Amino acid sequence: MSDGPRAVAEAYWRDEGARDIDAVMSHYHLDAAFTEPGGRKRVGHAEIRDYYEASAAAYPQLWVEITGEVIDGDRGALEWIAELTDHDGTRIPARGVNMVEVRDGKFTSVRSYFDTRAIP
Repeated sequence: MSDGPRAVAEAYWRDEGARDIDAVMSHYHLDAAFTEPGGRKRVGHAEIRDYYEASAAAYPQLWVEITGEVIDGDRGALEWIAELTDHDGTRIPARGVNMVEVRDGKFTSVRSYFDTRAIP
């Protein structure tokens, strides 16, 4: 199995969809950086974990599909569509792009871009 950007992202999104935060974090190097929409940069597992825990608490279900990609070695731009489901069962569609960098099969950097106005 490849450990390039798409393969790492697919495994990561499977785990995020399962809302398994420990598994999500296993896809990040300990000193990785995650930049969320709006520009807040989180560095290291503790800060990045906070983001995913808040997302999972608000939206217990998530589905993601990669719809496009541009890969250049260990860097990639991955276009995606997603559907979040809140506690009332309301489904919220989203679309965005993650810019990722990987090393040794784990993220060193993820920058996520999507319209946060679409997600309450």
